[in-house]
Amino acid sequence: MTEFPPLPENYDNAGDAAQELLRKLRQKQGNWVEWGMAIAQLQKAGHNPQEIFEATGFEPIQQNQVIVGAQVYNSIEQAGASPAVLTHYGTRGSDILYELRLLTNSERAAAAELTFQHQVDADEAKEVAKAIKDFSRFPTLPDGFSNHPGDAVAYQCWKLARQYSDLQERSRLIAKGLRFAYSPTARKQIEQLLTDFTVVPKRPAPIIPFFRLESEEELPRLVPVAGELPLKTQDLQAVPVVEQIEPFRMVKFAGEQAWVPLPGWQVVLGASDPVVILCKSDRLPNQTQPKSETVLVVCDRAVQEWDDGSYFVVDNAGELDFQWFETAPSIPLLGRIVVVVRPKKILDEEITKDSWQIDE
Repeated sequence: MTEFPPLPENYDNAGDAAQELLRKLRQKQGNWVEWGMAIAQLQKAGHNPQEIFEATGFEPIQQNQVIVGAQVYNSIEQAGASPAVLTHYGTRGSDILYELRLLTNSERAAAAELTFQHQVDADEAKEVAKAIKDFSRFPTLPDGFSNHPGDAVAYQCWKLARQYSDLQERSRLIAKGLRFAYSPTARKQIEQLLTDFTVVPKRPAPIIPFFRLESEEELPRLVPVAGELPLKTQDLQAVPVVEQIEPFRMVKFAGEQAWVPLPGWQVVLGASDPVVILCKSDRLPNQTQPKSETVLVVCDRAVQEWDDGSYFVVDNAGELDFQWFETAPSIPLLGRIVVVVRPKKILDEEITKDSWQIDE
C-alpha cells in the first residue's frame, strides 16, 4: 500500500531517495502506516532517530510507535483482518496497534477486530493485549470461556472482580466483562458474580530475584581451551576467534569446543584473542616448586611481538612450548602468556565435607 519505494543499493541513488523520503515525511504525505515504513527504511539505511527528527519533526518516540504500528498493521493485513478494520486503522490508531505488538499475527488480527468493535483507547488496548496473551498460556480453557479475544478479556475481568470486596470496583469489572464477553457461557459466568459475593484473595506473585553485577570480576570471561599439553601447533591455530556479545559477554559457537570461565581480571579482559592451554606447572620455565599441579595458561594469540618482560608460546619441533627470550628471537611467536591460573586451594577435602569442622 505504500507510496514509498525501498531505498536503492546504489549510494548516490540511495542518497537521493532518502532525501525524497525525508521530504514526504516532512510534508506528511501519505498515511501513518506509510510514514512508519519510510522511517524504518531510513533507519535501516543508517539515519539515526535524532537526524530524522531534525529533518521531519517526527520525535524519536513517535518514530518507534509508527514503525512498530506499521509492522502490526501489515501483519493483520496478511492475517486477513476485515476491510473495515484495515480502513479504520489505515488512517488512525498507531498507538492502538503498537500495544498489540507482543501478540502473534493471528492474535493481532483478532485483537484489532475487538479494539475496533469496542473503540478502545491505547490504555485499554494494552489491557486487551495482556488479557489475550495471558489467556493464550492456558493449556485448557477456563470453564465457560471460549477461545475468543472477547472472552479472554471477559475472563480477566471475571478473575479480577472476584478479588475485590469493594462493590464499586467489582461492579466496574463486571460491567467491563459483560461488555467484552463473546460467548453466552462467558456472560453467564460473569452474571453469577452479581449474586455471588465470595472474595477470592489474590495470591501475590513472588518477587523476581534481580541482582546487579557490580564489578568486572563478578562477570567472568569465557575463553576457549586448545587442550592439554602435549599439543601440536595446529591445535592452537585451529581454535576459533571468539567475539563477546555485551552486556553479559555471551559467546556463540558451533561444533565441539571446550570452554573455561575466568574471572574478569584486567589482564584477562585486556586480551584481544585469549586461548587457554592446560598443562602441569612443571612444564613452565623457571619453576622451582617441587609439587606439580594442573594449571591454566592463558595466552593472547593477538600479541606476537617480542618484549623482554613476557613469556611466549612457541613452536618446538611441531609442538607447543613456553619460553622467555632475553633478546628478540628468530623463531615466530604464537602468542604472549598473560596469566597462569592455579586451581582453587582446598586445605583438606575430608574436612570440608563436615561444615561444623570448618566453623570451628
